Amino acid sequence: EVHLVESGGVLVQPGGSLRLSCAASGFPFGAYGMSWVRQAPGKGLEWVAVISNGGRTTAYADSAVGRFTISRDNAKNTLYLQLNSLKPEDTAMYYCAKSQSMGFVPISLADESTYNYRGRGTQVTVSS
Repeated sequence: EVHLVESGGVLVQPGGSLRLSCAASGFPFGAYGMSWVRQAPGKGLEWVAVISNGGRTTAYADSAVGRFTISRDNAKNTLYLQLNSLKPEDTAMYYCAKSQSMGFVPISLADESTYNYRGRGTQVTVSS
């Protein structure tokens, strides 16, 4: 059974940084692309970053370019998202999500069918 557990979400001031983690189990982590997706209050899902199974290919939403960095450690079955220069509009529940198929799924095709497993999320709140 696929199991994804996110952690690291906190209350942080604007301009601050933090790192989210996602511990994965129940599937061959190194064989699948992964992603981070967020949902702000009252809004839909927004995929912010994707990464290939080996970690060599990444892609970001415009809102994340230059501020967020997705990475993974396949030896530890863990996905990361480094968030820098945080803004109040980054406030959201952040989820990690597993791709439905092996290989890289570009962010332009990211949705609930191409990344079809999500964890329960970790809350990031950016406020002074």
